[in-house]
Amino acid sequence: MKFEARKIRLIMDLRKKGITSTNVLSAIEKVPREKFIPITFIDQAYENSALPIEEGQTISQPFIVAFMTQALSLERKSKVLEIGTGSGYQSAVLSYICRRVFTIERFDSLLKIAQSKFFISNIHNIVTRHGDGYLGWPEQAPFDRIIVTAASKSVPEELVKQLAEGGIMVIPLEDSQKNQKIYLIKKVGEQIFTEPLVPVRFVPLVEGKIS
Repeated sequence: MKFEARKIRLIMDLRKKGITSTNVLSAIEKVPREKFIPITFIDQAYENSALPIEEGQTISQPFIVAFMTQALSLERKSKVLEIGTGSGYQSAVLSYICRRVFTIERFDSLLKIAQSKFFISNIHNIVTRHGDGYLGWPEQAPFDRIIVTAASKSVPEELVKQLAEGGIMVIPLEDSQKNQKIYLIKKVGEQIFTEPLVPVRFVPLVEGKIS
């Protein structure tokens, strides 16, 4: 089965699992996932599963990418901060829906690979930084949306500060029993509203360490 046929099958599967946003489904369809994974796993590019990438990290399963993107309720004018560039696949999906994506990765080697993927995919509205995701990107704040693609034990305060009024953050949080769930965080005035969404399994968000 060629990539296009596999991609169509994946889109149908995402619809069945509750991904209803036409913008999200269109972005998933446009981004060539096979370009964002190691060649060893290219035959699994359009399976709905997570796959290993360099530096012991993973590329999330397409459903989780689509689910988190849909939960952000993106608009075309949205300015988005992503914590954890990883393979660059999530960044690429976001780039097809919103105005600009600012993405931070703590592994310089991963970031360089992702940058090359953006280039060959002709994506030009992604700005990258090698750094500590816990610190966010204060020079570019506020952000309309923030997405974190690694699990934290609590919501980083710096990221809350950098979220615009009425902004939305989607982040996996891990409890004391090491169970993880994606949470939707909404900032309304001085109040922060949180809503648990679905169970997940992400690599940990590491504070204060870049490589």
